[in-house]
Amino acid sequence: MGGTSSTRRVTFEADENENITVVKGIRLSENVIDRMKETSPSGSKSQRYSGAYGAAVSDEELKRRVAEELALEQAKKESEHQKRLKQSKELDRERALANEQLTRAILRERISSEEDRTKAKHLVSVRLQ
Repeated sequence: MGGTSSTRRVTFEADENENITVVKGIRLSENVIDRMKETSPSGSKSQRYSGAYGAAVSDEELKRRVAEELALEQAKKESEHQKRLKQSKELDRERALANEQLTRAILRERISSEEDRTKAKHLVSVRLQ
């Protein structure tokens, strides 16, 4: 995606119902949560069923996949953040340029008005003579 990617160490643990939870408050997509909630058809503690991949996978494989997905989501967020930051900088430059152009236009108008006033005074003084 062009953004910088970052990785996080994720710690997993199983609760009393053998549901996998992620420690340290990392936000997961609904897809990941659904895959984590699915149970193994054999009921084995060392295997989990992943409907998204259609095969029984080990806890370690599930952890690896979840960690990869978390890293991809983080990279996507970072890329979007960089894109918004770039757009913000471009808007700031455009705003500064527009303000500069407006200031120049105001100065030109003031100069023109002052020249018109000077000409009018000169014409009045010529007619009065």
